[in-house]
Formats: sequence, C-alpha cells, structure tokens
Amino acid sequence: MYITITAQSKGGNFRQSVADFVQYLEKENEDLEPSDLGQTELPPEERKIEHFFNQYEENIPTRKVVHDIDSNTAKLMKKDPKFYSITVNPSQYELKRLENSSEDLKRYTRELMKEYAKSFNRTIDGRPVTVDDIVYYAKIEHERTYKGTDIQVRENQPYANQILELKHQMRKIQRGETKGNLERLKLKIAKLEQKAPHQSRGLGSKRIVQGMKKEGNQSHIHIIVSRKDASNRYSLSPGSKYRKSEVEMHGKKVDRGFDRERFFEQAEKVFDKQFAYQRNFAERYRSRKLLLIDPKLYYSTILGLPANEKALALKILGKSGIPMMPHIPTNKVQLALKTTKALKRGAEVAINSSSIGI
Repeated sequence: MYITITAQSKGGNFRQSVADFVQYLEKENEDLEPSDLGQTELPPEERKIEHFFNQYEENIPTRKVVHDIDSNTAKLMKKDPKFYSITVNPSQYELKRLENSSEDLKRYTRELMKEYAKSFNRTIDGRPVTVDDIVYYAKIEHERTYKGTDIQVRENQPYANQILELKHQMRKIQRGETKGNLERLKLKIAKLEQKAPHQSRGLGSKRIVQGMKKEGNQSHIHIIVSRKDASNRYSLSPGSKYRKSEVEMHGKKVDRGFDRERFFEQAEKVFDKQFAYQRNFAERYRSRKLLLIDPKLYYSTILGLPANEKALALKILGKSGIPMMPHIPTNKVQLALKTTKALKRGAEVAINSSSIGI
C-alpha cells in the first residue's frame, strides 16, 4: 500500500480551483466510450465509466465536485492550499484479495476516510472531527502507464538509445548523406527490440517504453479533500507539520495537528480487516520506517523470518527496486548514504508500480 497526501500546486503556486485536476481525473473515462468497451482488456466488472463518489453518494457529476471544493474556501489566502490530493495505491498482492476492484475499493475508501477524520487533533463545536466534517470526492481508476522513473523503462533505456542511433543512421542513408545496408540495420534494431529485458506480454511482446499502459490490475484511488471542514469555518490541513499540539488563539487553547503515522497505519489495518489480508513484514508502514531508522535491524529481521514469509519479503523488495545489501556497511556515514540512495530508488519505483509503499 502506497499512500501520498499532497497539496495540489502548479508552477510553485497552489491551485485556486480544482477544475483542472478534476478534468485530469476524467482522462480514463475518455478512453472508455461505449463503442470501445468490447475492446478493453479489463475484467467485466471494470468495463465501465467510473464516476466520483463520497461518503454517502454515487455517480456525482464533475460540476458538483468543482463547485463544492471551490466554494469551500472561506478565509483562505492565495498562499494557502485550497484542497489536497490523496492517492491510494494498493499493491498487486493486495489487489488480488479483492473480488470486485471498483466496489471493494469504494467500500475501503469510505472506511479509510473515517480514519482520516480521526487522525486530526482538532475539535469542532467541542467534539472530535468525524467523517461528516470532511468534504471529499473520490474516484477509482484502473489504468496506469509506464513513466521514465519505472525500473522497466530505466533498464530498457540502453537498448532504446542504441535503437535510436541505428534509426538515425537509417535516416542518413535514406537522405543520401551516407552509404549503408538498410536491411542489416533493420535486423539489428529487431534484435535489440527482442533483447531488451522488459517486454509487455499483453502487447505482442513489445519492448516496454515510457507511456505504454501497464498490464494487470492497476486499480487505485484518487481522493480530493477540501482544506476546510463542511461548515466552511475550520481549517483541516493534513499537511500540518504538527502531529499533536496545543496553541492559544484569541485567549482560548486550541488543539492542532494531523497524525500521519496513525493514518498510514490505520489504512493498513482497515484494509487487512476488511479483506482478510495477511500483511507481510516488508509491506508494513512500521517496517518501512525501521528501514530509515535502523537498516541493519530491518534486513536482519527479514533474514530471520520464517522461510515462506522471508521469500515473499525478498520478492516484494526486489519488485520495489530496493537492492538487498550483501554486506551491511559498518561505517555509519556509508550506511546512511547507501540506504538513503537505495530507498529513494525504491520509492520512485513504488510510486509508479504500486508494488510497495515507502
């Protein structure tokens, strides 16, 4: 499970309207016109246009989403985020536990947003924040495309560079700028295409390139959540740097903060309970935090797991792009540098492949 919470911005400035982001989230629907439904490779239950939903409503029009988010910004300055984007990316292992990706992820989202509300250290009219105080709209998507940061694209890149150079040579021959054997160059290109380590089996064994659609179940959740509560009086910022604190405003003590750690941990617990999922050590938020704090203990714990759990943990780490260290460095500086670099590489892959959350 990989979850991100970001304040939507463009060119360094926070967006003043959610309209562009809503339009972006409609991109998948544009490829699912009725005439194309029979051609999609998605399972039958996913061959449909996905609409926005919230805690109690379904099939919400985009104009209502834009209106409700944009109009719920009382007393916010231009420099303040008006809304946040929460992206929930279940792993391939987690998605296999679902019977119907669309409906199951909707149910999960509604339980998740209850935990989101509970993670605020705030009170509204003397009571804790509840999901009814949260203004949010969510949407399920089922497709992803390969990005330049994906390990498959990166490892195919040397072959792509050679192919590009050969095609450049072919164009020079065709323009009469140089002499050469076009058929021989074509044969070299074909061999390089086949030799590339990562191929898309669903597309006739084609070399994976940036922009190509990913195979398999890629279902994930996008949630747009307003900065202000439903009454448009209180600011509820998940971007707060305070987990839990108390300040004095207008002569009164006021709680503030958002406990991200609690939210991430509860996100896992809700999923595990809802879908009877047995979470591996390498998939847990606390374990990934341990990797940052004490890498040596993290790896030694994995090596001490029962055989089946250890094999799965190593498989998850391999898919995430985090290399296993054959020798744990003893020098603390060397350890920190190696681990940080490995973690960043793994995080990039995780964001795009949804194989592990860091």
